[in-house]
Amino acid sequence: MTTTLHITNGDGFTSYLGKLKLEGEIITWREMLCEGKTITEVGSESFWKTRFEFLNRNYRISKANFIEATLKEYRRLCNQKTQEEVVLWFDEDLFCQINMIAVVSWLKKHRKGARISLVCKKQKKTTPFILTSQSEEQLLKLYHSRTVLTQDDIEYADYLWQLYCSDTPLRLETFSKFNSSQFPYLTDAIALHLHRFPTVKNGLNELENSVLSVADQKRIGSKDKFVQALIKKDSHYGYGDMQYLNILDHLKPLFRSFNPVRLNQEGKNVLARVENYYPFIKSDDIYLGGAKKYSFLYHEDTSKLLKL
Repeated sequence: MTTTLHITNGDGFTSYLGKLKLEGEIITWREMLCEGKTITEVGSESFWKTRFEFLNRNYRISKANFIEATLKEYRRLCNQKTQEEVVLWFDEDLFCQINMIAVVSWLKKHRKGARISLVCKKQKKTTPFILTSQSEEQLLKLYHSRTVLTQDDIEYADYLWQLYCSDTPLRLETFSKFNSSQFPYLTDAIALHLHRFPTVKNGLNELENSVLSVADQKRIGSKDKFVQALIKKDSHYGYGDMQYLNILDHLKPLFRSFNPVRLNQEGKNVLARVENYYPFIKSDDIYLGGAKKYSFLYHEDTSKLLKL
């Protein structure tokens, strides 16, 4: 019987972790809870129903693929009941941090009494903390100096998850600033999440404006190269090809062409804050956690969210 369970945030790192020959089972958390509607009861039937509807509608994930990739691995997690310690392996980006607090919320409810620890760099970093960028020696060092979460840490992560799933991000805006927990990257991730709501000035959020800015400033010859440039520039989101292609699909009316990448005049005007694109991009079906994306505006001058 193994005494340790490892939970990772992606198949790439799961393969890498396997090479370290650490004791214990490895489970991969195959979700992207930073996008689409979420509800608080992680792992419940209504939770997975909500997630499948989002993934199917936005990314054309079939039911068969969802069951095979996500639900089967989740059932494997449910069957891991005997381990004394659960070790979390999550990067610092928004994608990973939102998944992490959901997993902690699940563990709080379903694995009471288990020791939960976190592999991370504790000091403020100058380069992004990416697990797959660490050498095997560095990973082993980080593993042996991992942070054991206190009950207060677990409660903090769980409460942030509840706030993330609520229909307003306003309390999250206030509460996340008072981070006395041992999660070194959560405050920055939540701040980044709040910047995903549309801005007052042109109706696009920070990342969407960044997409237009890259298109305007760089001469990029193809859509594929454009996506790779965006992944590299805004790595703190943790987004991959799928997410950026989805963003480009929503912003398509602002582009003259993707091969090569060129904005049209409306795109240039929106980027310059001469035109506001909010009425054209607004949708009641787009959620960030539990909140409707277009029910709130981010005021860049005051760095505050406003409810419409």
